[in-house]
Amino acid sequence: MSEPRKLEVLRAIVEDYVHSREPVGSKALVERHHLGVSSATIRNDMAVLEEEGLIAAPHTSAGRIPTDKGYRLFVDRISQVKPLSAAERRAIHSLLEGPDDIDDILERTVRLLSQLTNQVAVVQYPHSNRALVRHVEFVLLAPKQVLVVLIADTGSVGQKVIDAGSDVGNEALMLLRSRFLGSIAGTQLALLPQVLPSVVALCPPELRSLAQTLAQGLQALSDTSREERILMAGTANLARSNVDFPLSIGPVLEALEEQVVMLRLLSDMGDDPRGVTVSIGRENPYDGLAEASVVATGYGSGAKVGILGPTRMDYPTTMAAVRAVARYLSRILGG
Repeated sequence: MSEPRKLEVLRAIVEDYVHSREPVGSKALVERHHLGVSSATIRNDMAVLEEEGLIAAPHTSAGRIPTDKGYRLFVDRISQVKPLSAAERRAIHSLLEGPDDIDDILERTVRLLSQLTNQVAVVQYPHSNRALVRHVEFVLLAPKQVLVVLIADTGSVGQKVIDAGSDVGNEALMLLRSRFLGSIAGTQLALLPQVLPSVVALCPPELRSLAQTLAQGLQALSDTSREERILMAGTANLARSNVDFPLSIGPVLEALEEQVVMLRLLSDMGDDPRGVTVSIGRENPYDGLAEASVVATGYGSGAKVGILGPTRMDYPTTMAAVRAVARYLSRILGG
């Protein structure tokens, strides 16, 4: 069998199985695809594909389904990620546009991506080790209560109510806000622990105690914003794909619940020349995802966005959706 025909038969099996969820036989391939050869020839071709470990027979079925190796060859032969339709692009544009904060943008991103792909969508918060302080605000809520606000250039907004210990005047608060903002605007969040003590030391002696309390609030917000986090949507899509996880859907759900597993998986996925990386079945380092595939790409300054679903998925469409959403996300966040 020639290499082009082998790939053509494999492509037809993958497409039919993804569409129908039923094992694919030679007769169906001849009827549905213009392969230009007889059913007997296709049977021989399928035997070769099976010998090479690209397709397999589930149980005693007459039909065949792709293996992880077969999906990998199919994905590797997708030379270019197809563009989304105009309607899909408009949907992404209308759902993601808007001057909202990072939490809102990322929540809308995972909801949209799960709807476009019918899979579980995952997005990693932008890496904030490189994030800079954009703005600081101190708001007097009550005589002894101050709202501390820290805004990063990634769009993340942190807020914390602190107890000042004694009555605070608005004038003193405005003076301290000016001192802090003038000193730390443009500073990396990761460097705030080193910078804040010197800001406090330069404040008027009578305001130093309050300045120290405010600095502790900013430090706490900085620590929180630098924790690696992910957002997810569409877990219900997995439940609808239960038949695609013949062993058990439990380990997949457990992996999704373990943010550390998902963060490590996304972080370890390399870069693909096509801009989208695909990890199939047992290629995933976590045993619980042996029946799942992950499609992901980077956005902004290196964080990842992608989907997780069964190995039986529409890879070309999914890769296109992930790439398109990541590009819009980078544009919105200015990354």
